[in-house]
Amino acid sequence: MYLEKINSPEDVKKLNMEELKKLAEEIRKALMNRLTKIGGHFGPNFGMVETIIAMHYVFESPKDKFVFDVSHQTYPHKMLTGRKNGYLYEEHFKEISGYTNPEESQHDFFNIGHTSTSISLASGLAKARDLKGDKENIIAVIGDGSLSGGEAFEGLDYVGSELNSNFIVVVNDNGQSIAENHGGIYKNLEELRNTNGMAQNNLFKAFGLDYIYQNEGNSIEKMIETFEKVKNINHPIVIHINTQKGKGYKLAEENKEDWHWCMPFDEETGKTTIDFGNREDYATLTADYLLEKMKKDKTVVAVTPAMPKTIGFDIEKRKQAGKQFVDVGIAEEQAVALISGIAKNGGKPILGTNSTFIQRTYDQISQDLCINNNPATIVLNYTSVAGLNDVTHLGIFTISAFSHIPNLVILAPTNKDEYISMLEWSIEQKEHPVMILMPGNGVINDGRTLEKDYSNINKYKVEEQGEQVAILAVRGFLSNRRRSFKRSKRKVRIYSNINQPKICNRIR
Repeated sequence: MYLEKINSPEDVKKLNMEELKKLAEEIRKALMNRLTKIGGHFGPNFGMVETIIAMHYVFESPKDKFVFDVSHQTYPHKMLTGRKNGYLYEEHFKEISGYTNPEESQHDFFNIGHTSTSISLASGLAKARDLKGDKENIIAVIGDGSLSGGEAFEGLDYVGSELNSNFIVVVNDNGQSIAENHGGIYKNLEELRNTNGMAQNNLFKAFGLDYIYQNEGNSIEKMIETFEKVKNINHPIVIHINTQKGKGYKLAEENKEDWHWCMPFDEETGKTTIDFGNREDYATLTADYLLEKMKKDKTVVAVTPAMPKTIGFDIEKRKQAGKQFVDVGIAEEQAVALISGIAKNGGKPILGTNSTFIQRTYDQISQDLCINNNPATIVLNYTSVAGLNDVTHLGIFTISAFSHIPNLVILAPTNKDEYISMLEWSIEQKEHPVMILMPGNGVINDGRTLEKDYSNINKYKVEEQGEQVAILAVRGFLSNRRRSFKRSKRKVRIYSNINQPKICNRIR
């Protein structure tokens, strides 16, 4: 077994081509070993095995510096940099995270979990190198889906015009973001693929960058040859490679969206080994509610920045919604400004994504949406301690980050009926932008008294009267607190955080 003997990139360089190909097979087996048991990012990692082997074969990590965008494709990189045990042996799984992490290895330079950042971060490494008079290679790896994020364009713009030294951008083009790609740049990427990189229209050259196309991104030989051509280059260049997302596992190759990320699963069937039963979930409830709403009102439109399943819009439901569903790509700033414009012109927009990603568009929420006080709705998933818990994907800051923005009303439903009622009120009201936080502890049906109007802001809802203890319960914590004090003899007053106050009404 070759992988067991890889303790650093230096060990990769000792292998011949046939041995490197065997190493690629073993990396995929190790990926399968970890992912079937604890889940994680599947498709991007399976698709980048050969390219990452070639990178470590040609370059001199950590002297030469690799910066991976989002970290979705870094599992093979981790295996080749001393962390293989986290994929080979279950007792070591918890020793490594799903993202690059400088605390784990000198081969990682940033803690990265959000998208479109690698070119900008790597440009800083390159600038510091030049100031010091050093000569190492700087390599930024970015997936095609991440190119739709504004920071990627800012990075390309800077590197292409201002950085006249070694800088290598590897664009991993597999024709797929999490869902399908959206945006004009992907028409150009397709044109470049179809012409073997010879199309006259070339967005990278438009930024002033040199350019190479490599159609065989899953060939170790071709990728080694390509990287050797650009090693120690004296100017910025883009290496545009075509890879197959999910390569090596038929189900992932055929169903790229479903296999971008996975829960623990059975390798033979592809079915998750987590038993969810027939439980309802808020994402599906949201999509079903909005589809019915769309049928009755053609001004209702769902918008997402490349996270359609956050609000339950799988491929079939996106087809049903038609032009009333918009995916702007990984571009939260565009999404928020878009819904502000839709609301201003009489539409009824609902933006859905995970709370960790909406942080990237704080300025647009404050400036483009809330200062203009346009009645758009933002629905956020994973807004509590439940769910995503990596340091780059925390949702616990949502209330503190946004509750102080003037004109923004934050609603925190505590059960299913309340959630749907809040959606209905928010979509139909014309007074304020509204942010609704999905509960994080499952769909609850508790039969509590339902309100229809949430326009009376600055007010908690009193759920139980009492004198000795006061409990403020936010979202799903309400049901938890009620259970905790059920057997208590103390007189408890419980408030639910139905309506987070607007800051403008707190000022006296």
